Amino acid sequence: MQPVLIANPTQITLPKVGPVTVPVGAPVAQLACFESVSLPDKQVEAGVWECTPGVWHRQVKQAELCHFVSGHCFFTPEGGQPMEIRAGDAVFFPPNSRGIWDVRETVRKTYVTFTY
Repeated sequence: MQPVLIANPTQITLPKVGPVTVPVGAPVAQLACFESVSLPDKQVEAGVWECTPGVWHRQVKQAELCHFVSGHCFFTPEGGQPMEIRAGDAVFFPPNSRGIWDVRETVRKTYVTFTY
């Protein structure tokens, strides 16, 4: 496999995915995503993801490393304190990280999910 460049992730047109699966109240956040790399046999995926304002439960089983390229949100892990996330921030989520997203301004991030 060759390296994959995700050029200018703030300008990529992302296919709409639909609403989040576990919203908390209104508005219901809407998702869009462009999957650049998918290696199912290695349980690795990478791409660009976007979410409109709303509050919802995170339910990703794999570990994730992401870099926020635009927007503003908060993430409150179960049993933890809220963390404020803005464009330019990077976050690592361990496997099975659960918590609440509170997206205040549409966020866009590049991401890699993986199993280890």
